[in-house]
Amino acid sequence: MARFFWVCLAGAMGTGARYLVGIFAARTFGAGFPWGTLIVNLVGCFFMSIVAYAGAKAVLSPDLRVILATGFLGGLTTYSAFNWDTILLAQNGPGLGLVNLAVTLFGCLASGALGLALAHAMVG
Repeated sequence: MARFFWVCLAGAMGTGARYLVGIFAARTFGAGFPWGTLIVNLVGCFFMSIVAYAGAKAVLSPDLRVILATGFLGGLTTYSAFNWDTILLAQNGPGLGLVNLAVTLFGCLASGALGLALAHAMVG
């Protein structure tokens, strides 16, 4: 039951961080493109690779791995908002919707690969 509590608490923190990043991104870059969603997903993919690799190498305890991955990063990242944002962008013509799709897909893959490379360099 303690693990459940910590996962929920970390998830709330991740969700709060996502909310704040969304506000910051809209104020900084404008609301015409879902910058906040893109940022949290790129950051989440980067750190998920680090957490997963460190967990697989037993550098992180199973409890900490699930608290960080399922809790915080699960609350931070969002596929559903990415999906909705892409649909809305595509309704005004496919251009921005396809840009969002491509940047998110390839950006998240690259971010995850970078996180994995960093974790491998740090942990071995």
